Amino acid sequence: MVKAVIIAGGRGERFWPKSRIKTPKQLLPIASKRSMLSETVKRISPLVKPEDILIIARKGLGARIKKELPKVPIKNIISEPFGRDTAAAVGLGAILAEKKDPDSVMIILPADHVIGEPKKFLKTLRVAIKAARNTDNLVTMGIKPTRPDTGYGYIEIGSPVRRFAGSPVYWVKRFAEKPDKKKALKFIRSGRYLWNSGMFIWRASVILGAIKKHMPKLYRGLLEIQRALGTKKEKSVVEKVYRKLDKISIDYGIMEKAKNTLVVKADYLWDDVGNWQALERISVKDKKGNITKGEVSSLDTRDSIILCDKGMVGTIGLKDLIVISTEDAILICPKDRAQEVKELVHKLGKNPKLKKYI
Repeated sequence: MVKAVIIAGGRGERFWPKSRIKTPKQLLPIASKRSMLSETVKRISPLVKPEDILIIARKGLGARIKKELPKVPIKNIISEPFGRDTAAAVGLGAILAEKKDPDSVMIILPADHVIGEPKKFLKTLRVAIKAARNTDNLVTMGIKPTRPDTGYGYIEIGSPVRRFAGSPVYWVKRFAEKPDKKKALKFIRSGRYLWNSGMFIWRASVILGAIKKHMPKLYRGLLEIQRALGTKKEKSVVEKVYRKLDKISIDYGIMEKAKNTLVVKADYLWDDVGNWQALERISVKDKKGNITKGEVSSLDTRDSIILCDKGMVGTIGLKDLIVISTEDAILICPKDRAQEVKELVHKLGKNPKLKKYI
């Protein structure tokens, strides 16, 4: 059995003012007419049935997600009481998958990535599934880098293991943190590094074994939740356990420590769409290098991202700027400071008069 666990708990703060607490980035049509979450589900539909998809999301998003994904059973939309990063979300998904089948293969996917060339994606995913099913290893898909990007973590490839479904699979030598420009160039030139996609494939029993070894506190909490599943105490136990958990990513908590990790090379179009500047890599530009949406009229404006939800935006003499106009908020910033939008959102959250805009 193959199950998909889609991690949809993020707030997408770098996509403010479009992304809000009640309508985060993964529920927005950033790269197409569908929401990013809907695109993720559609992408895996040839391999995974709706009833075998689990959505791990933030509390309060269940009804909205059900509206987006009517074929996914409501019981499969799991609300985390508190955000505790991806290790907790993956662990929760694992005990739910194990309940049905301890050896079910789990596909872990972020809800908010853009992936082109769906046939290539599915082919690579099938290789990873076969490797996970036939070994006791953790498997990831590493993206062949196209530029020395400093915003991604990297995976150093080790020796080949064997071929699965006709494609080679490699040991992971190490996971490397996000590098500076000089180190990123070195990684690219070596030919030994891939981007860390944040997509993982493993059997439920294997990842739970890794959590037991490397994150014993989380494992004890998961056992407590597991005992309460299907009882009247389930909700209160999940909340009690989550309240005590640390915020740790699955990358830091497990992948960087585990020695039984394999990687499948992937060369399809991929982007984690981390901030507004990512639109330059996935959108069509006009003759002056601008990306526009909505009613926009510009004079002498170049290499800018201008989106308007309501009314009209006019610009004169802009270059390398981001302008996002929604019904109740406007963002204006240089493209090279798009990462700092998250800091602005945190500042808004501390202001009693302005926190309503997050």
